Amino acid sequence: MSDAEPKDEITAISFGEKLVSSVAFKDLFREGMALVENTAAYLDGPGRDDSRDLVRAGALAYATESMRLTTRLMQLASWLLLQRAVNEGEMTPEQARREKNKVKLSALAPEPDGESFAMLPDKLADLVRHSVRLQARIRRLDDVLARSGSSVIDGDNAVEQQLERLRQAFSQRA
Repeated sequence: MSDAEPKDEITAISFGEKLVSSVAFKDLFREGMALVENTAAYLDGPGRDDSRDLVRAGALAYATESMRLTTRLMQLASWLLLQRAVNEGEMTPEQARREKNKVKLSALAPEPDGESFAMLPDKLADLVRHSVRLQARIRRLDDVLARSGSSVIDGDNAVEQQLERLRQAFSQRA
């Protein structure tokens, strides 16, 4: 097939893969890992004291939300570490996709509110809110990556047809 002949398929540019190797991803990675560290420090330290001061219903809400929080953060950290491994050449994108299937980003948590959430210590409530916002951002990025990993432009694409005509016109002049 010559350059002048139309191509059946053209692989699209993967904006998602470009994004995960960007400075913005590095900032997201640092933010996620810092949130994991801050949460662990809080739950292992001041959070224990805060939970002792709660009434029974508040203590139950604390236990529930802290378990949800740690589960969410483990999933997010696993996803971030997989993407970093690809960026640093430790894994191929295909290996990361296979491993990512083991890391289930849970359904997007709704923004926490309600009576039981109001009983939580302020610091834990802030950590939960931050993790939910981070989860939403990572899920959007994961969706972009999932779509870009399989995107192929069909030869019937009108834009591609116009580009092909331009290529032909310029190749005839040369």
